[in-house]
Amino acid sequence: MKQGDEDRFTEFVRAHSSSLFRTAYVMTGDYQRAEDVLQAALVRVYQHWGRVEAADHPVAYARKVVVNETLSWWRRPSSRETLLKLSDEPAWNGRVEDIAEHERVWKAVLSLPRRQRAVTVLRYYEDMSEAQIAETLGMAQGTVKSHSHAAVRRLAGLLGEQVTEPAQSAEEATS
Repeated sequence: MKQGDEDRFTEFVRAHSSSLFRTAYVMTGDYQRAEDVLQAALVRVYQHWGRVEAADHPVAYARKVVVNETLSWWRRPSSRETLLKLSDEPAWNGRVEDIAEHERVWKAVLSLPRRQRAVTVLRYYEDMSEAQIAETLGMAQGTVKSHSHAAVRRLAGLLGEQVTEPAQSAEEATS
């Protein structure tokens, strides 16, 4: 790779690695595993940097690689290992009651089947549209909707809450 390409790749990593790491972390539920997934994804992006850089949305391409690396990790037998919970959590200055609620919701999200979890993470943590999620996961938009709907229902059941149907946007009503 030429020095100019190396510099642009380095700048890309600096600008987007935290967002890509967040996606990996929320999907895996483990800090160290997310680092491994991100590292493997960035290696793949580096190997195809010329094509990635020329793409319309290089960040979307990289996010798709992160999602695919995570899905590959889930398929490996080693992914069924029990994760060690570290006790030195980052500093937090909110209310104590919110910690318990966060843990409860987080455990519920982590218990979702992998496709439902991937759709939920991309939808609510990465704020992606259904079309973007469909492209990232390589599935039809209707499949994204059904996974999202099933995930919301399952989370509501796990959390003991009522499911309220969201109001449709004008775009969703016409599709």
